[in-house]
Amino acid sequence: MLLGYAGVSTEDQDLRQQRSALREAGCERLFEEKVSGATRSRPQLTAMLDHLRAGDVVVVTRLDRLARSTRDLLDIAERLSAAGAGLRSLAEPWADTTSPAGRMVLTVFAGIAEFERALIVERTGTGRAAAKARGVRFGRPPALNADQVRLARRLHAEGMPARDIAATLGVHRATIYRLAAAEAH
Repeated sequence: MLLGYAGVSTEDQDLRQQRSALREAGCERLFEEKVSGATRSRPQLTAMLDHLRAGDVVVVTRLDRLARSTRDLLDIAERLSAAGAGLRSLAEPWADTTSPAGRMVLTVFAGIAEFERALIVERTGTGRAAAKARGVRFGRPPALNADQVRLARRLHAEGMPARDIAATLGVHRATIYRLAAAEAH
């Protein structure tokens, strides 16, 4: 079955051209969406993906009507593939996973996206290492300053219960237990 997906990003945009092109392409059922590109929730896309059966082909007028990014497109293509369904774009004939050439192009895109993700991870790691070398601290700020840590350790050594130390310093008692555990090592 050919399933059409039509989408626009604002309420005042019209779906008529997409609807007409999808019907002309032979789509038996249409899923139409009017949602902002910034919105994560696309109920009609979800409904269409849930409706898929093996052998179905999702048809779109253009790929940007279906996906917001290459990563989004690849994620949708993976879901289609897992369901045994295909993808066809009317405006981009190379984007037809029902053909060997279309599957190859999508595989190349997936490889490029994976390479791009690896570069981002590498750059992020390098950036974090450089920031740490400059003294930048990551994560939550410490609950206690150095003087408070010394006081907590002294009170703990004197036998004061962690609950009372925590109340005195205005922190959760788990903070005091972590200090005590760190001191034991």
